[in-house]
Amino acid sequence: MLSEQQNLNQTMLNAEQLGSLKEVIGTYSPLQLAWASGYLAAKSEGSSVVALTTENTPKASSTLTILYGSQTGNAKGVAKSLADQATSQGLTVDLKSMGEFKPKSIKNVSHLLIVASTNGEGEAPDDAITLHEFLSSKKAPKLESLQYSVLALGDTSYEFFCQTGKDFDEYLSKLGAKQIAPRVDCDVDYEDAAAAWSEEIISKTIDLVGNNEEKSNVVAMPTTGAVSQYTKQNPYSAELSLSQKITGRDSGKDVRHIEIDLGDSGITYQAGDALGVWFENDAELVVELISELNLLANDEITLANEKLSLKNALTSKLEITQTSVNFISFWAELSQDKALLKIAADKNEAREFAANHQVVDVIKSAPAKVEAQDFADSLRKITPRLYSIASSQLEVEEEVHLTVGLVEYDLDGQVRAGGASSFLGKRLEEGGNVKVFIEHNDNFRLPSDGNTPAIMIGPGTGIAPFRAFLQEREASEAEGDNWLFFGDQTFTQDFLYQLELQGYMKSGLLTNLDLAFSRDQAQKIYVQDRLREKSADVYAWLERGAHLYICGDMSRMAKDVETALIDIIAEQGKKTNEQAQQYLKDLRNAKRYQKDVY
Repeated sequence: MLSEQQNLNQTMLNAEQLGSLKEVIGTYSPLQLAWASGYLAAKSEGSSVVALTTENTPKASSTLTILYGSQTGNAKGVAKSLADQATSQGLTVDLKSMGEFKPKSIKNVSHLLIVASTNGEGEAPDDAITLHEFLSSKKAPKLESLQYSVLALGDTSYEFFCQTGKDFDEYLSKLGAKQIAPRVDCDVDYEDAAAAWSEEIISKTIDLVGNNEEKSNVVAMPTTGAVSQYTKQNPYSAELSLSQKITGRDSGKDVRHIEIDLGDSGITYQAGDALGVWFENDAELVVELISELNLLANDEITLANEKLSLKNALTSKLEITQTSVNFISFWAELSQDKALLKIAADKNEAREFAANHQVVDVIKSAPAKVEAQDFADSLRKITPRLYSIASSQLEVEEEVHLTVGLVEYDLDGQVRAGGASSFLGKRLEEGGNVKVFIEHNDNFRLPSDGNTPAIMIGPGTGIAPFRAFLQEREASEAEGDNWLFFGDQTFTQDFLYQLELQGYMKSGLLTNLDLAFSRDQAQKIYVQDRLREKSADVYAWLERGAHLYICGDMSRMAKDVETALIDIIAEQGKKTNEQAQQYLKDLRNAKRYQKDVY
């Protein structure tokens, strides 16, 4: 009998063997490494199935490439699920973020699936911009040998619904690529449509390329990254430990600092990530809605093969605080109300009307009779709201903090409130439970080198991730300079986290703090104005390698700040407007310019 030590010595490679192995595998691609691991595993078990031959080596034509462009994580989640399904059915899968994919290498891809979300007003997500621009440029190669399909994620509330997915479909088609299956466009409740597309596309791809079970024992490309047991589909029931108003008594806004206890969940997050929050609708709003419909709370309906009462469905399953354009059209046709029909006929007007009216308000404006099931079928499912995390886990450990602005407005004397913000800020009592999950955002990260300077621009609740950044840099003893631009309406009422930020200035963690309170003087001043005032220093920081971050309102603030940045770069760098735009693009491509806007 060999001793335990002798067994160990025979198992391990000697120095010469280990050196040879490192030299050989150093030339392998990730796909070849995956194949080699399967080959060696089979050899160790004495298998004769896998032979090192060209017939068993994975070819480009047998690999399914899945690329995702994701801003908030939805497209990434769908793509990962798609990759898992494809792998389980024997397909060799190469799954990548578009940001990790070299655009020129698309000429080597034979079977491609794209899952792409749309950011803002028809813009590509940050990680998809480079590929998006390349495929629409003169540099893009002909792709007659490429077969592809696109799943587009979007929101019908926006004018350019699923525009990024539509763009990729158009670009690939113009380059000669052929569809495996037609593009599918999904609204915010995308799960069912995405699942149906995934099932169809995997079946068709197997028909085209076969699968590895038929060809060889090739090991499919694994997906990377630690996966929490708690997800959007399986959230963690956490405890709300604090909901504190941090705007003044006379402020025009109600902003809450929220603290949530993650307990022993084991959930981890990084500064820059978002917290997904599932919520329940306001019980009073549900009662009002059922009354306006002349229906009964216990009327039975069916949702996704589950039978439940109308009251329960409207409370926890269906979206009633955000109105969709599709619902406007549905109710207009049902009621035949002339005013509503006119609104529904104009998509822009319908979007504006939907943005300022909840479902119950649409019904009040044009009464009609409807069956409970038909009404339920006309609504979108509740989707979780994502909030930028306002804490570093290095600092707060088993907690997660949020900065939540309550959405409230008056409509004909009736106060309407946002579903999630009012749930967190007012209706959920401290000690109550809220279902949460982490949405990782690799497109919004601190520099890996703690010595790198950072410029952070975050007015209003846009301060949230920068509070996390500052906590992270303090806890990790990072020595890079930090410059924060913060603004709101008034200094006395709206200076969020004032004591913390002033403390960071005293300690030296914050190198610069520039404030813009728009209503404290006759002429309104915003963060972009402060940027212009400090243009020479801003450009100097960028020239010495600073990373640049923007968080907050997408429709106005982010655009105005970007315009100011381009002007600053042009003026201080003595560049043309076109060169300044390219400078900013280069920063973005180097992940030195990152945005978290909404």
